[in-house]
Amino acid sequence: MSTNQPEKGLAVVTGASTGIGYELAKCAAQDGYDLVIVADEPRIQDAAATLKEFGVSVEAMQGDLATPEGVRRFIAGLDALGRPVDLLMANAGRGLGDGFLDQKIAEAQRVVDTNISGTIALVHSVAGRMRSRGKGRILFTGSIAGFMPGAFQAVYNGTKAFINSFSFALREELKGTGVSVTCLMPGPTDTEFFERADMLDTPVGQGKKDDPAFVAKTGYEAMLDGEGDVAAGWKNKVMTAAANVTPAETLAKQHRKMAEPDDSRN
Repeated sequence: MSTNQPEKGLAVVTGASTGIGYELAKCAAQDGYDLVIVADEPRIQDAAATLKEFGVSVEAMQGDLATPEGVRRFIAGLDALGRPVDLLMANAGRGLGDGFLDQKIAEAQRVVDTNISGTIALVHSVAGRMRSRGKGRILFTGSIAGFMPGAFQAVYNGTKAFINSFSFALREELKGTGVSVTCLMPGPTDTEFFERADMLDTPVGQGKKDDPAFVAKTGYEAMLDGEGDVAAGWKNKVMTAAANVTPAETLAKQHRKMAEPDDSRN
């Protein structure tokens, strides 16, 4: 683990009931941080019960960070604890497969509200307080998908392109303040993402995926080291580098081969 760790304190993890978010919370708990975890499902309480076994304090909140009211309630809950946030891991996210015109617009909008609107609203509040203290570390869960025009996953990839870009911009703005910003950019990971996004009938949904514990540890350690970004695994690093020099039209065609549902293919 990094020798540049901040003093142990409070870590906040969003989307922490399962997958990468749960594993990020586990990393922090193993490292001695007390936790505040949040998700929009009751399983957040099961996650809290398991994480308490590491001997740290765990506060679990069920809330919908895709809504302004959900964000306000969560921030009020943080305020009620009376403790500063040392680590903020903004991991909550939502996917959606299929062609854009075949998606329900309410579901597409919810992806934007979860991945972008709720995320930046929460970060604006917490990061502002970190800056005032002159101390804190922020980890965004972006994606290598943000480097590719996401045919048959267009809204999701667009939101991750935003998060990837936003994290670098915020990192630059916060230089010299004592607050660092890191972007974790996973590839396909073995979580419930593809089932929830209705993508189990796609090549990427059926293909080999990374271990969420490995992905989370990679991002967590990069955050503690103050790195700007990290792609988990050599294959994802290669894909990210290739995407930077490949025409967007070619990337969109490649993504179609990965994400197009069985019943949409000719």
